[in-house]
Amino acid sequence: MKQYKVAILGATGAVGREMMKILAERDFPVSELHLLASPRSVGQKIAWKGQELTVELAEDKAFAGMDIVLGAAENDIAKKFAPAIVKAGAVFVDNSSAFRMDPNVPLIVPEINPEDVKNHKGIISNPNCTTIVSLVAVNALNQDSPIQSMIASSYQATSGAGAGGPIELMNEVEALREGKSYAPKVFQYQIAYNVIPQIGGEAFDGYTSEEMKMQNEGRKIMHLPELKVSCTCVRVPVIRSHSVSIVVRTKEKISVERARELIAGAPGCRLVDDLKNKQYPMPLDTSDQDTVFVGRIRDDLTSDNGLNIWCCGDQVRKGAATNAVQIAELLIEK
Repeated sequence: MKQYKVAILGATGAVGREMMKILAERDFPVSELHLLASPRSVGQKIAWKGQELTVELAEDKAFAGMDIVLGAAENDIAKKFAPAIVKAGAVFVDNSSAFRMDPNVPLIVPEINPEDVKNHKGIISNPNCTTIVSLVAVNALNQDSPIQSMIASSYQATSGAGAGGPIELMNEVEALREGKSYAPKVFQYQIAYNVIPQIGGEAFDGYTSEEMKMQNEGRKIMHLPELKVSCTCVRVPVIRSHSVSIVVRTKEKISVERARELIAGAPGCRLVDDLKNKQYPMPLDTSDQDTVFVGRIRDDLTSDNGLNIWCCGDQVRKGAATNAVQIAELLIEK
């Protein structure tokens, strides 16, 4: 089997480290793995597959000879290095939002639109984590009858804000238990024993940037240019794994029984839907794995062609790192 030279841009962050873990788990054919980061991390030693790798400086010349670069850095870093990556002849699979809505850059969820990979011009974008979890959950319904609109509310884990999110949650819980105060740094308000109904800045008519991603990215991924999505994104005091409540309205009516059948057979999904026996998706059950759990499937009582579903998925893995590695797998298959 051919081996590939792979670099991870932003390797020392939470998603970068998860990418390393998943490359090993999925036995991706890596001949060389280069860990690239900012000057403050250069020289750090990280164990991987029985080796000790040294973190290197992220700079233009670091991409020479690479076949695939997995991006786990912020937008500004992705934009800064994308030209050098493409010039070096590598394919940049980027987890930031920098290129997601660029018409020349494919936006890929492998379970949904793998064929779009062939349209890349050196850059492929990884969608937003909540978008990935939600669309994997509903895509099977879209295959049966086109989705016309969705109303979604997301319950997003603290780790979605980076490695500091869960630390802040746990520090606040400990401080409150001891009767001490704790000034939030990662979140705009106390997250312990609280929910914060804002993720991202205002982007459109009272909706945040995070809330608009599901509509804008969903249209591109599912090839549904008229898709309408009304979304509310909420940060909740959970460590890992995002949850989403979705009303899905399709062109033709899909029965609850048919929806369960479709979702049970959908790639990347697991049906967990038995209200009588208290079986439904929860963050604790879906953390540290790659399957999106789907349940609480029931008719929407406000529309004729609507279904309510509840889904949970690990936003660090399937919502970011695993999806990127799956895209890299598509590249070497094709």
